[in-house]
Amino acid sequence: MPSDDPGPLQHLALARDWEAALARGVYEVSTRGRTLAEEGFVHLCLPHQLAGVAARFYADVTEPLVRLTIDAGLLAAPVRLEPGDPSDPSSELFPHLYGPLPVAAVTAVDRVRVEGGRLVVG
Repeated sequence: MPSDDPGPLQHLALARDWEAALARGVYEVSTRGRTLAEEGFVHLCLPHQLAGVAARFYADVTEPLVRLTIDAGLLAAPVRLEPGDPSDPSSELFPHLYGPLPVAAVTAVDRVRVEGGRLVVG
């Protein structure tokens, strides 16, 4: 991340995908239903963006979810802030990780769920 680092990065994951990553040492899911190989990067967000991501993309998920908090300083692959809507360059910027996420870069894992379109921790 650039020197004006906004703080920790975050990613919502299916708990089963995170558990599989722990066994491999790297997490390679881009977003729900898509791999890093398919998408070209891992979708991340800033803490203030997480609730919106949860409501938009995970509201119908009934299986366990986790919020991964990531230390950008522990990432080997580049992170780029890019428009959330590639067809609209002026759309909100989101961080994208252009390589696998090492499990060692994840500093916290919290169980979360989406209830009524709202992110609930715990």
